[in-house]
Amino acid sequence: MDRLYNIKPFIVMDIVKKASVIKDAVHFEIGEPDLQPPPSVWEFSEKAMKDRLNHYTESLGLITLREKISEFYYKKYRVEISPSRIALTVGTSGGFLVVYSVLLNSGDKIALPDPSYPCYKNFAYLLDINPVFIPVGKETGYQLKPDQLGLYPDINAVHITSPSNPVGNIYSYDALKKLVEFCEERNIYFISDEIYHGLVYEGKEHTALEFSDRAIVINGFSKYFCMPGFRLGWIILPEKLVRKAEIVMQNIFISPPTISQYAALGAFDHKHLEQNRKIFKERRDFLYNHLKELFDIDAKPEGAFYIWANIEKYSNNSYEFSKKLLEDIHVAVTPGIDFGKNSTEKYIRFAYTKDIKHMEEGIKRLKDYLGC
Repeated sequence: MDRLYNIKPFIVMDIVKKASVIKDAVHFEIGEPDLQPPPSVWEFSEKAMKDRLNHYTESLGLITLREKISEFYYKKYRVEISPSRIALTVGTSGGFLVVYSVLLNSGDKIALPDPSYPCYKNFAYLLDINPVFIPVGKETGYQLKPDQLGLYPDINAVHITSPSNPVGNIYSYDALKKLVEFCEERNIYFISDEIYHGLVYEGKEHTALEFSDRAIVINGFSKYFCMPGFRLGWIILPEKLVRKAEIVMQNIFISPPTISQYAALGAFDHKHLEQNRKIFKERRDFLYNHLKELFDIDAKPEGAFYIWANIEKYSNNSYEFSKKLLEDIHVAVTPGIDFGKNSTEKYIRFAYTKDIKHMEEGIKRLKDYLGC
């Protein structure tokens, strides 16, 4: 069978394309922050261009930036990570490709929550790795549990996200610790996507590295640092896997984008980033308080910038419902079926990545359309 047979379109990108030509469209569909990164990002970027730093860096990335990331982990989590264990990637998407390539062989199995970010499974299919979809929902707090994993004795890796996309829930300290320990005891690779760390409004996020040096962490500059177009991420690996990752990166990327790396040296302005986080929290509070009047919402999001809304009182087909919202009232949302098969036809995802004034118009249209 063709390896690409199972790779399906990312429906939200089709919605983005259609919404982009509708002048009065209200955008709840895409997880791209509209806030600016710290001003020093632009200063470092301009300096790099002025100095004509148009050369490849080493494949693992600038050591100065890897040192900055190492410092970030110590200040935020009190974990000591050698810069030698950090590799810079072309976005977190590049990180997924590298990590899956290094850890897993053709035919190996990786456990994924269902629902979860759709690109995980597509990278698995691309590399002839078998995704094992484990249903999570309201009854599990939209989290994988060790007893669920115990039903699948032949998995080789587990991949989670916290805060999650599409729900915005966070694994607590104890829940994450138990999951990591379960994988450690069974020699299963544990992959933690932490791209939404920093965008947390209730509780506290924890890195898997607090519990194990064997955990593999993927993160980047697109969300919390508000640098999506710079296409720069990072991975943290056990020391023994770094050389393997470097070889993969040499072949598929050569190196991460140079200007982006220099720009990211200015990203660690925590005062600016905290102001951004507060804005996202205000948006979360506004949108959640209005949407819960229209839809059943299983979990108030604790982080990221998404709300997972149940549409059963209006439809049992999230794609058709999303399509009608765009066609009839020019409101763009993401259909739940993008994120898996576990009841996802009953859900749509809202992103609060636009300002409150923009969202107010969307809420007004939804209330009028749904008769609420």
